[in-house]
Amino acid sequence: MKKYRSIHVFFLLLALTTALALPAAATEPFSVEATAAILVDADYNEVLYEQDADERRYPASITKVMTGLLTVEAIDRGELSMDTVVTLGDDLYTGIGEGGSTQGLKSGEILTVQDLLYCALLPSANEACNALASTVAGSIPAFVELMNQRAAALGMTGTHFVNSHGYHDDAHYTTARDIARMCAEAMKHPDFRQIVSSVRYDVPATNLHAARELHDTNALVSNHRTGNIGLLYRYAIGIKTGSTPEAGSCLASAAEKNGRTMIAVILGAQDYRKSETNSFSESKRLLEHGFNDFSRKELLSPIDPIATIPVSLCAEQDYVTVQASLGLEATLPNTLDTALFQRQVTLPDTLEAPIQKGQVLGSITISYEGKEYGSADLIATTSLERSQLLYILDSIQRIFDQLWVKLLALVLILALLVLVLRRAVFGSRRRRRYNTPKTYSSSYRGRRH
Repeated sequence: MKKYRSIHVFFLLLALTTALALPAAATEPFSVEATAAILVDADYNEVLYEQDADERRYPASITKVMTGLLTVEAIDRGELSMDTVVTLGDDLYTGIGEGGSTQGLKSGEILTVQDLLYCALLPSANEACNALASTVAGSIPAFVELMNQRAAALGMTGTHFVNSHGYHDDAHYTTARDIARMCAEAMKHPDFRQIVSSVRYDVPATNLHAARELHDTNALVSNHRTGNIGLLYRYAIGIKTGSTPEAGSCLASAAEKNGRTMIAVILGAQDYRKSETNSFSESKRLLEHGFNDFSRKELLSPIDPIATIPVSLCAEQDYVTVQASLGLEATLPNTLDTALFQRQVTLPDTLEAPIQKGQVLGSITISYEGKEYGSADLIATTSLERSQLLYILDSIQRIFDQLWVKLLALVLILALLVLVLRRAVFGSRRRRRYNTPKTYSSSYRGRRH
């Protein structure tokens, strides 16, 4: 009997230990194996995860996203088209050192802008970027200047470009956050989006080269280079790989799942040939973290009442209700309770009628642990008319509330009191004088007539 009781106690303790261990595992902080990373909800431009996202890093061939962006923007402006024919110049291999990725393009070779974009963004051909740079800006230095201008316009404050392709240069750097900004802007363009999500592309034969078959270097989209089908991610829609000895293995990726879009950036990860934990596996895991562990949550309803404010000069109602002028939402961890968010409400203590429905009366700010998630105006839910009688009475009251009026009233009262006292004193004397009996002398009384 004691034996069975001991077994029972053992399993009870095991169950309790397991139950206590589960919450700890569930709350274990998420991290990625890389020198820098960021995850962005691309639909709302909200950062869901970051790891040294503002530290300067080398972007390698992720640089080509900016080259592609400037090219499709030139197309959108009508300066070029996808069918624009380009004859490659002598500056084709400027800044490309030994081991740089190429597609064997040659000076004098003729391709279209579309062919060059696919060469640059799928197999990561460095010389194709130089060809696009000269086509868009007239020269490579002028194009690099445009790259830095566009980076500044996008708020990429930690970025400096010195070439169009990303071949290593100590002065060529960026950050994970800046890359995410750049990618979000580039993915707004259908041409760019279609290219970076393509598994392959065939470049027709040119005047100097046979037809080329291009394959995406992004293992989330195509396993042609890695041969590893396990790295494929069926929700992936791009974007660009990058790899140099100085930068490590890098990937800017995007994915769509259940109507949601995520952008992830991994910098300085392991090479897929050396480790199972690499830029592709970590990007895939980071994207799934966004899809599975975050959801859209309402922080502020535009229809719920927020507060009431006392109102004077209205005969029908002595208060007005306020509500938010707009709703506020955020992409948040599924485990985070929105009831923990703080609301800072700014409203006047009292109001006077008239008040119009929709009139801005104050503001509200939503925050959590020092981070502000948004603010909104607080507006009146109803109109309140002013009572003319109450307004007149209030105006009179206001007049009498003024100091000079009070002083004047005091002077008048004192003057009135003085007048009353004076009349009382002098009136009493006068009455005594008139009421005193008259006496006659004896000589008068004895006179005979």
